[in-house]
Amino acid sequence: MSEIRRLLKRSRPRFWLYLAGPVIVGVAYGAASVGDLFAPTAVALFAYFLLPANVFLYGINDVFDAEIDRENPKKDEHEVRYEGSRLAVVAVGVSALLGALLLAVLPAVAVPYMAAFLVLGAAYSAPPVRFKTRPFLDSLSNGLYVLPGAAAYAALAGTHPPTLALVGGWLWTMAMHTFSAIPDIEPDRRAGIRTTATVLGESKTLAYCAGCWLLAAGAFGVLDWRASLLLLVYPALVVAIRTADVAVERAYWWYPAVNAVVGIVLTMGGLWGMVYA
Repeated sequence: MSEIRRLLKRSRPRFWLYLAGPVIVGVAYGAASVGDLFAPTAVALFAYFLLPANVFLYGINDVFDAEIDRENPKKDEHEVRYEGSRLAVVAVGVSALLGALLLAVLPAVAVPYMAAFLVLGAAYSAPPVRFKTRPFLDSLSNGLYVLPGAAAYAALAGTHPPTLALVGGWLWTMAMHTFSAIPDIEPDRRAGIRTTATVLGESKTLAYCAGCWLLAAGAFGVLDWRASLLLLVYPALVVAIRTADVAVERAYWWYPAVNAVVGIVLTMGGLWGMVYA
């Protein structure tokens, strides 16, 4: 595999929309007109969070998880292990620099969200903080995935997103992150890494995720009951997975498609409101 192909695989193409998708949703709700959808700021944020931000976030993770990933079977098929690639380190640095440059051109109201993404994105994997090895803080810190959408909304609307939308989005991402950690429970335990999932175990972690997703649906329900109904698909899926005795390792790979569909519906709701409000 060429270095470029390895770099792209390291950025987790299957999960690119986990960062770029919130930008689309944020733009749909922050735009005042159709022209705003393609404003330079909106395009720049989407371009950054589609690829460079993923290189930044997952590249740092792979560099500092090199020892742990020797025990992780996911790296054998779906991802790649960091083995001292100089290009990977350079790419992470360039991606961080591009994020810093965005800070200089974004409206002031959007800067805190962009800055928080860069700080949390690094602190999650890199010492001395390394949130990913701190149970419950690993989950809490992964609210960072909602920040691209918050930045996009703020940049176009000129104001902060609704507080309940931020709270709901943060809870949703906490659950999604912790759910994704379930397949890593045994590899992480063998490597001596403590996470929310390793502390709770699979059954309690699923309950934790369902609880966070229910709270997220409740927060969005105060804003719009239709959003609440849409987000209830997540706790319902947890129940379905347990009832049907589906391995989480298998179900985990369904979620990029599930999240894409939910994101599309949310986006269409925002566009409908913009055109017909």
